[in-house]
Order: sequence, then structure tokens, then C-alpha cells
Amino acid sequence: MRESEKMKPVLRSKFRVWLGARYYRLKRYAEWRLSGDKLAKLRERNVLPHIIASHQSPMLRQLKDVDMWLQHNKITNLKLAMSRIDGLVLQPGETFSFWRQVGKPSRRKGYVDGMVLHYGKFKPGVGGGLCQLTNLLYWMALHSPLEVQERHRHSYDVFPDSKRTQPFGSGATCSYNYLDLKLYNPSDHPVQIHVFLNENNLAGELRSTRASLYRYEVYEREHRITREYWGGHVRHNLIYRRVYNLNSELIEDEYITENHALMMYEPLLEAGSASHAGAAAATSTED
Repeated sequence: MRESEKMKPVLRSKFRVWLGARYYRLKRYAEWRLSGDKLAKLRERNVLPHIIASHQSPMLRQLKDVDMWLQHNKITNLKLAMSRIDGLVLQPGETFSFWRQVGKPSRRKGYVDGMVLHYGKFKPGVGGGLCQLTNLLYWMALHSPLEVQERHRHSYDVFPDSKRTQPFGSGATCSYNYLDLKLYNPSDHPVQIHVFLNENNLAGELRSTRASLYRYEVYEREHRITREYWGGHVRHNLIYRRVYNLNSELIEDEYITENHALMMYEPLLEAGSASHAGAAAATSTED
């Protein structure tokens, strides 16, 4: 079956969605028990001296048909998750798992209703909005020596490309606990995650004990939109990365991943007619 054919929306009952989520969560719990990953645990209050990657994205943006209170609540959720991540140091050979580090979002822990993307539509959900943090971490990892061991693409392309500054499909969705983001440090020096809020943005840095020896450029290939027999449009591309040394010499041009997403807007919709979702991402509950 072609990948785009798998994107055809399938209406499932609430019970089927609930049962599917429980199945995948139990499966992931079992994987965690059997995993041989050496998880990063050390957190340093002081930041390491050299920035090897950095990025930031706006915290609040007016989105079509999305109440702003969901975005304000998202900030509360992000602060709680960031408090479990900031300062974490991945020593050589160690792995970072977003959900094993953050834990399950719950009201008892202080999480509130934020934006949750559910089959291409937004709804309130406890812990919603954490995808903005996984998007940030994934993008920084692509500009660093870290290896992405697990990343899940967004299944829906919700908004047009108004003000998009990154290639389509360069984010990472998350849903507790079976849609995880895992990063591995294959280098011979530590990498520290530093995440924080400035006046208007969610910001992050990957830091280390030595300056980076490389420069990274992430770009897309083979971008296209297909009209499917069942009436929808699916967007596709490939993500690649160029690696340069300090003399700006290309030393590697490598494939990263492929993306396929069901478009929730008309392909010819003008870019300025709606805000994009990249800066105000929602936690996913897609099965």
C-alpha cells in the first residue's frame, strides 16, 4: 500500500481510540522495562561553555479557530516539562527520552488543558502543547552531533506556510508515552540541554565542553502534493542534512527522514490567510 493511501481518514469510535492508546502505552511500558538504554540522568545547574545549536519559537500566535486561552495554558505545561529537562547532560553513550524524563502529564502534577491535535482538529487536553518543546529539541538535534533514535512525524498539515521558516515536516509530535522523542550522544564529549523562556519565545540551546567542529544545514527534497482518490490532499517531502567543516567544506549530505501529512486546508490557499502551527504546536493524540 502506498504511504499516501494509509493517510485516508478512518473514523473510529471513542472506545476504539481509548483502547488503541492503552494498548500502545502498555507496549511502551514493556519496552522500557526491557530496554538496555543508558539514560541520561545528571543535571547541571551551570551551563556548559559552548553553544553547539540553538533555536527559539514564538509562544503565542493567533491561530484560526483556536482560543487563545489554550495557548496561555500551553505555557504552564511547557514550564512544568522544561523543569524536568533543563540542565540535563547526555554523556557519551547516553540517551535522552522525552517521556521518561518528563513523565506522564496529569492535573495532580499541575498540568492544565492545552491544545491537543486530534485527527486534524484541535481540542483541549491535559498537558496539551508539549509538541512545541519536542519540535524545538528535534530541530536542535538535527544541528548537532546527536543521533535521533526515535521521532514521530505529524500526521496532519493543519495550516498553510505563512511565515514558515523551517522545511515542512521538520518537527516531532509527541503523545504519552508511545510517541516519544529519543536522542543519543555518539560523540566523545557531553551535550547539555538548556531550555528556557525569554520575553516572547520558547528557546533552547545544546551546549558542550568544546566548540562544534561542524555546521549543519537542514533542507527538503522532492516536495510535492498529491490528490488522492478518496478526495484528500497529502503533502510529501524528504528531509536531508548537509554537514560542513569549519572551512565550509561539504563533508556529508545525508538523508534524515521522509514525511507524509494529510492537508487540512486547500493546497492553493494563499499563504497569508492563516497562521501556521509550527510555533504553537499541540500535543498529538493521533493513533
